Amino acid sequence: MQELIETFIAYLTVERGLARNSILSYKKDLYSYADFLEKKTGLSLSKTTRNDITNFMLSQKDRGLSANSISRRLAAIRMFYRFLVRERILKSDPSSLIDSPKLWKKIPETLSVNEIELLLAQPETRNVQGMRDKAILEVLYATGMRVSEAAHLKMDGVNVEVGFLRCIGKGNKERIIPLGKKAIAGLRRYLEASRPHLLKQKTSEFVFISRFGKGLSRQSLWKLIKKYAKSARIKKPIRPHILRHSFATHLLERGADLRSVQEMLGHANIATTQIYTHINKDRLKAIHRMFHPRP
Repeated sequence: MQELIETFIAYLTVERGLARNSILSYKKDLYSYADFLEKKTGLSLSKTTRNDITNFMLSQKDRGLSANSISRRLAAIRMFYRFLVRERILKSDPSSLIDSPKLWKKIPETLSVNEIELLLAQPETRNVQGMRDKAILEVLYATGMRVSEAAHLKMDGVNVEVGFLRCIGKGNKERIIPLGKKAIAGLRRYLEASRPHLLKQKTSEFVFISRFGKGLSRQSLWKLIKKYAKSARIKKPIRPHILRHSFATHLLERGADLRSVQEMLGHANIATTQIYTHINKDRLKAIHRMFHPRP
C-alpha cells in the first residue's frame, strides 16, 4: 500500500500541482489509514469495504480528532480510491457512499482594529530585526496573505513604487494584492535599511530574511506573531491565520464587496469567503441584544 500511496502523492504533485502543505496533509492522512488497515484488520486495499472506512473514521473520533480533521481524512481516502479506480488498480470505490461527518462552520477568531494597532506597535523599529518584523506584520494585515505565502514571497514579486505584491498561493495560483500606505512604508524601510544587514553580503530571492541571511520559514513567522501578540497582552487565542481573518473581516465590516475580498484572499470558492459574513451577522446580533429595548 505504501507504494500506491507514493504513486498517488506523485500524481497530486506533478499533475494536480497541489501546494507542499496540502501534499503533506494527504500523505499523513493516507498513512494513518494504511496503518489502521494493517494493525486492525490486516486487509489489503482490494478487500476493504465501506465498513472498514467507517471503522477507521470512528477510531479517529475515539482518538479525539475533530469533525473537520476526520472529514479531511475521508476526503483524502476518497481521492485515493478514485485514483486507484481510474488507474484500474481497483475495480470499485468503497468510499463512494460514505457521508462526511457533519461540519459546523466555525467562525474564525479575529482581532479588533485596536488590537491590530497594539500588535503592529510592538516591534522595536530601531534595530534591523524589529524593522523586519514590523514589515512582516504590516504586510500580513495589509494583504491577508497566508503565513506560508509571506514566507515564500520573492523579491521579484514586490513593487513598492506601485504598491502591489505578486503572491503565489495554493495550487501555484498567482494573484496580485494591493498594499496600503503604512505597509508600503514599513516594507520600504525594511528593504532599504534592514534586509541588506541581515543578508550580510549574501543573496536571497526571498523578501523576509532571518538573521542567518536565509529565508524565514512559516514556523518562524508564526512564532513571531505569537511573540508580539503576547507582548501586546492580547488574550485571544493566536493562530497562524489570525491576521488573515482580521484583514477579511475588517474589509467586509467597512463595506468591501465579497468578490473583491475573495480575490485578495485567493479563495477558489466564494463559499469559503462567505464565512466572514457570519462574523458581521454575529456582531449585529450582539449590538441588537445590547441596545434594543426588547432584545
